Amino acid sequence: MSSISHSCKTYYQQSEIVAHEQIAEATWRIRVDCPNLATTTRPGQFAMVRLTGRNDPLLARPLAIYDVFHQHQAPDHWQPMSLGPDTGGGNPRFVDFVYAVAGKFTTTLTSLRPGDSVSLWGPLGNGFQVPPTDHLVLIAGGIGQTALLMLGREFLATVPSSQATFCWGAGHAGLFGHAEDFGNHGMDTHFATLDGSKGHHGTVIDLLDDMEKTMTFRQAAIACCGPEGMMGAVARWAAKRSLNCQVSLETPMACGIGICFSCVAPVLDEKGDWDYKRTCIEGPIFDSQTIQWDAMT
Repeated sequence: MSSISHSCKTYYQQSEIVAHEQIAEATWRIRVDCPNLATTTRPGQFAMVRLTGRNDPLLARPLAIYDVFHQHQAPDHWQPMSLGPDTGGGNPRFVDFVYAVAGKFTTTLTSLRPGDSVSLWGPLGNGFQVPPTDHLVLIAGGIGQTALLMLGREFLATVPSSQATFCWGAGHAGLFGHAEDFGNHGMDTHFATLDGSKGHHGTVIDLLDDMEKTMTFRQAAIACCGPEGMMGAVARWAAKRSLNCQVSLETPMACGIGICFSCVAPVLDEKGDWDYKRTCIEGPIFDSQTIQWDAMT
């Protein structure tokens, strides 16, 4: 299965923050008022986000678009951020990002409050395909869930009598933020932690092996996002079972529009040769079997 690009207009604008909170250890969720982005984004796409009016840090950072909403209640009422599905009518207006605090940009971002603004451009990159199957397995590692929620929601809404299974692996239970979003949208959720504090004790691959004892994956398709080593392991797990697997790469990037070539990944072509592809343009979604995982990790 190859990924496809969704042709749409990219917008650059300043957007007001309407909600912002910490939802797990070193993990925050931010909601911005941005109708242009909300109405055009596809599952798996991202936006480049920059701190408005600041030169330090100078560069924008890519953030996966987590979800879109029609309505937002008062900023002091946080519960809607963890509820779903959104039943508002008309076109969506609000966009949510979930991010891990890992450097100067994200640390500074946590200081912003409702009423402040951020500069962003998007949607960028290609998007996931809704696979031709009745069972989609979403596999996240670390902060990788951010790329998967919209895909699962769209899959269940468009494929009759379908089933979506969400598997999330992390170091410990304190890293799972708003995991109920997936269950609230009708996805069967499973967890794995390296310390055994929530769900299966072990890696997400250990979880999949355990689930395989009671669940058949024969006709399933996989979508995956997380650390490169974990995605490589999922790719090998899927290949062993002849399952189609799409992955969302999280390669660091500086521009988001294909100019700087800082986000390249080694990808096989149809002839079996490989070349570097830009994650921001040709990706971030790729067929897992086309990635040269040994060169990535």
